[in-house]
Amino acid sequence: MHPLNHPDVPPKPSSPPTAGLPRVPAAEYGVPAAEPPVRHPSPVNHSQGPDEARRQGRRRTLWKAFFAVVLLAVIGSLVWLALWLNSNGGTDESSGAVRGVLETAVTPPATPLPLPREVEPPAYALGDCFTDFHPEALKSTVVPCDTNHSAQLVVVFRYPEEGDYPGAEALKAKALEACQAAKLGPAADQFTLNYERSFPSSTSWDSGDRRVDCYVTSPGGNNVNASVLP
Repeated sequence: MHPLNHPDVPPKPSSPPTAGLPRVPAAEYGVPAAEPPVRHPSPVNHSQGPDEARRQGRRRTLWKAFFAVVLLAVIGSLVWLALWLNSNGGTDESSGAVRGVLETAVTPPATPLPLPREVEPPAYALGDCFTDFHPEALKSTVVPCDTNHSAQLVVVFRYPEEGDYPGAEALKAKALEACQAAKLGPAADQFTLNYERSFPSSTSWDSGDRRVDCYVTSPGGNNVNASVLP
């Protein structure tokens, strides 16, 4: 038997053709076009060659050597400064430049009244005036400064009690410094005056003499009749 033919059932449509269909841009339908895929750059290989690595190693070595030289220079400078300060301290002491007391201004009273009177050198006071003065005399006559005299004590430097004898040359230098520190008043311009220095001998130092004296003296003798201090 033949199969029944059902004319009221339409035949199954065939698959739509695809080869001849036109391509319509998506933009005509309001659909945004697909963006092209983003291509990320491939990572750069920064691996260094052996020559570059050696160059960088030499640079690091040079920098380390430079900093080491600078550090050694700084340390050497500090050591040299310490040695210099230490040696200077010894030189100053040997030349008499040690701590002490410098007296340039009269603190009344000087040698007590009545005057004139005979005074030994350890008792000389700053501002005293002397007749017939000699710096090495065992005694001198102190007189009022408004009477005729030949010398006046204008500066005294006192060494500390402790310490060894500095030596004659160091004491001479200290006495010169003392005279250079003298502060004279207007009366000094009225007379012809010289400086004279007096300092301890090794014997007097051992007995406790620690003072260096500076005097102004008149080469003409007892012809000064005023104090030359301010």
